[in-house]
Amino acid sequence: MAGKMTLYKLVVLGDSSSCMLEVLDTAGQEEYIALRDQWIQDGEGFVLKFHHRIQRVKESSLSGSPIYPGSPLGATSNGSSFGPAPVMLVGNKCDRVTEREVSTEKGSALARELECDFMEASAKKCVNVEKAFYNVVQQLRRQRQVHGPCRNSQAPTSSSRRS
Repeated sequence: MAGKMTLYKLVVLGDSSSCMLEVLDTAGQEEYIALRDQWIQDGEGFVLKFHHRIQRVKESSLSGSPIYPGSPLGATSNGSSFGPAPVMLVGNKCDRVTEREVSTEKGSALARELECDFMEASAKKCVNVEKAFYNVVQQLRRQRQVHGPCRNSQAPTSSSRRS
């Protein structure tokens, strides 16, 4: 039986403009891995979430991600015509302090290694969930101010894969 995949469409309001986000939540289901390369090629920014109770973050959550070696958006590819795709690495369930296996320091170190931003979040407590997406949108907007519109001249989009 196939796992659940959900597509959310959100509008992010900024100081002077709005932005439509398409957030794809595959709930970490393995059957969607075959489609991942296409989703990565189509996305302009990424929020990659991992669960703090999963020790093997790098192997499970990020394998094939836009910033992981061997992915379609590795060193030889860009997320768009104006530069590398912005990526936010998010450690979820930070409210479950006694259950965590991945420390804040390990998450930060991995983000530095992968040259992306990092933050911790709790969907249950509504901590940093929106902020992760806002940060990716802000990075895309900064890129566009410097380099102009992207390849398809649409508002920034962001993808998320849950594991």
